[in-house]
Amino acid sequence: MTSRPLISILDADPELGAGLSGDARDLARRHAVAAVHALPTGPFEFPSPNGESAAPAIGLLVLDGLITRDVELAKRSTTELLGQGDVIRPWDDELSLEPLPGSVTWSVLEPARVAVLDRRFAAVAGRWPSMLDTLVGRTVRRSRQLSVQRAIAQVPRVDARVLVLLWLLADRWGRVSPQGVRVPLSLTHETIGKLVGARRPSVTTALGVLTRRGLVERTDNGWLLHGDPQEALPELL
Repeated sequence: MTSRPLISILDADPELGAGLSGDARDLARRHAVAAVHALPTGPFEFPSPNGESAAPAIGLLVLDGLITRDVELAKRSTTELLGQGDVIRPWDDELSLEPLPGSVTWSVLEPARVAVLDRRFAAVAGRWPSMLDTLVGRTVRRSRQLSVQRAIAQVPRVDARVLVLLWLLADRWGRVSPQGVRVPLSLTHETIGKLVGARRPSVTTALGVLTRRGLVERTDNGWLLHGDPQEALPELL
């Protein structure tokens, strides 16, 4: 983990200052600062930023990049996709599966940066409740996205699962273009399978079906979605 100087959280994530104006925003911009760490691609273990004896921090705020959290249980695994704006607490994972014989691993798919929202940041940000409201909202959003992902995994047809997932990802990461909706996420078939609860060969077959129907197209840096999901999905569900 490569440490970087302190940065203003409002400069890095302007949405956190949406409820502030004038002098309040200027004060928050100067004082609500955090250390930033660069995360290279590959497997990664996140140490607690406060040490074992200190009270826990708020967490790590993902500023950019793409991170996955994989939970393995009974020789099956599922993946959570995390990116800009998400708040994570990886150091809590060692307790999340007790007493089950499973494991949790984290990987950086695309080079990422995270800001450490530690106890000092929490004390400063407490002066501006709207900032904390936004951070809490981010954690609720993450929970709801996981609920939707669980629902997707219950859809009988794998091609429908994959299409729903890609449109879900497009809602957050997609960009509208004249050709369709571009989703700039270079996800492997294996990763997509973990996101929808399917095996890699089944995902490969499903993507082939969707491609032949003109609904999905692979690009150099991700996926291109065509058509209207409201029209395509009823035929698959």
